[in-house]
Amino acid sequence: MKMNFKKAVAFVFAGVVALSLASCSSTKVTRVDSGEVIDLSGNWNDTDSQQVSQEMITESLTYPWYAQFAAEHKSVKPRVIIGSVLNKTEEHISTETFIKDLERNLINNGKVTFVASKDQREEIRAERADQAVNSKNAKKQQNESAADFMLKGQINSIFDSNGKDKLKYYQVELEIIDMESNETVWVGQKKIKKVISKSSYKS
Repeated sequence: MKMNFKKAVAFVFAGVVALSLASCSSTKVTRVDSGEVIDLSGNWNDTDSQQVSQEMITESLTYPWYAQFAAEHKSVKPRVIIGSVLNKTEEHISTETFIKDLERNLINNGKVTFVASKDQREEIRAERADQAVNSKNAKKQQNESAADFMLKGQINSIFDSNGKDKLKYYQVELEIIDMESNETVWVGQKKIKKVISKSSYKS
């Protein structure tokens, strides 16, 4: 009986010591610049999203479809809407974040007029309808701008490993479609290849 009691006391003491050590440990958080490139796992990250969106939007506007539209419509900018961007990889990728990066680059380059998405338009219509009933300064209903082109695409990946190193290969494919003719006027592709050494990850 005494032996069991001693074991119980020792067990409780060990638990108290473990809790004390745990309480003494701390988590260190280091703030870094949002533009700093950090690859912890080799997975798709914010840097990939920002760089791919910027490079592909810039490239897309140098192709003939843009110059042809500008020549036919003089000072009118092409109206572009973003459709779906599908995640065809096996990992979780926030396509919403990537779409927002595409939107930002489309708007900020100043060469096109960005048309709000279907969900955004429905929200705006609902707000205008509410203002019409409840506000003296309600915005008038105007004819909405229809998109001339739609940008859509997908993200694919290939994974390979030899036991020592891992290879992650991403391929982003975007295309621009003429909304009137349904013709694809531009197809772009961006590839990202990452090699992750064994010392950089846990198996």
